[in-house]
Amino acid sequence: MANANINVRTDAALKAQAQKIYESIGLDLSTAVNLFLKQTVKTNNLPFAIGVPYAYPSEKIKTKRVSRYGVWKGKYSLPKGFDDPLDDFMEYMQ
Repeated sequence: MANANINVRTDAALKAQAQKIYESIGLDLSTAVNLFLKQTVKTNNLPFAIGVPYAYPSEKIKTKRVSRYGVWKGKYSLPKGFDDPLDDFMEYMQ
């Protein structure tokens, strides 16, 4: 297989951050780019979803939970901080 060079212009800080992440998992930037390209060809698409993250209205979720489990009201309780992982994830996605 013949090698081909790719020249990409990007922000220097972004490149440095990405290299640090890749190095932490044992990859160099060239290998990471090749993985991206191989996944693109394999899936015939971008290897990740793009779009605007959906922000769940927390009150709507709580309302659904109450209506779904309303029969058990008073017979169980959710631990304090039950929604913390979901809240952290939603914050991360924004």
